[in-house]
Amino acid sequence: MSLSPVYVPVEVGPNFWNVRADFNKLYIVNIYTHMSLIKLSNGKFLLIDTVELTEGLKSHIDQMTNNGLDIEAIVGVHPFHTIHFQKFYESYPNAEFYGTPRHVRVLTKIPWRGDLTSCVVQSKWAPDVEFRIPEGAEFVDPKPEKSNHFSCAWVYHKPSRTIHIDDTVMYAEAPGFLMRLFGYKKGSMAFHPSIKGPGLLPHPDSPFVFREWVNKVIQDWDFDNIVTAHFGNKIGGAKALLKQTVDAAEPMFKALCEQKKNKPSPDDWQSPITSSNDQNCECG
Repeated sequence: MSLSPVYVPVEVGPNFWNVRADFNKLYIVNIYTHMSLIKLSNGKFLLIDTVELTEGLKSHIDQMTNNGLDIEAIVGVHPFHTIHFQKFYESYPNAEFYGTPRHVRVLTKIPWRGDLTSCVVQSKWAPDVEFRIPEGAEFVDPKPEKSNHFSCAWVYHKPSRTIHIDDTVMYAEAPGFLMRLFGYKKGSMAFHPSIKGPGLLPHPDSPFVFREWVNKVIQDWDFDNIVTAHFGNKIGGAKALLKQTVDAAEPMFKALCEQKKNKPSPDDWQSPITSSNDQNCECG
């Protein structure tokens, strides 16, 4: 459960809004999903990810963006958060669309302008916004598709000191009963459970490559907030909590290294978050 109202842009910091939306698993637990709106220094808007475009949400977006005319681009940062892009394209066809390589492969009715593996695309909205893709994990073609939902591009908005992340990191703002059974405590941060399955590359050094990548983000980015797709957002103190999460995961990284020395994660591995996808492999 999230403390934020659903389908309403909530201001996180200067020129940054996050939208919490429903995403139900087997109609039992709502793990939520999200999108963010960023007002760039040129006055235009950058939309990160998409959610169900309800009438109420569309009204909010239209009011903020001059009926969509001020939307410069819409960017998908997670390979499997794809469900609602077609509706956004139909509603805002004049915006430029960018995504992951899988967005471009799967959503062929959208005229994509590029994907996030391009350094040109990653730097297109600098210095307002920076993108980084996690190292040690597969981003271009994650397999198996039903369970390897770990990697996504991280988005840093400097003016609001906010990072937008999808599945790689989760923050339990106010987890419901079932999620508490899975060990998610209120106010806790954790890596997506697929990190223990196929999330990281099948090389013994990949856990430490990923760990060092996260530590470099902590070193380079002056952030205070993290908004995550599932469960909720950490507003204030996010840098310290992410560092604490990385440090606490050191035994797990060592165990994964030993595991990968022996054999890669099984292809049929499933996590409690991704095992019940109700729209093929899509999760938001």
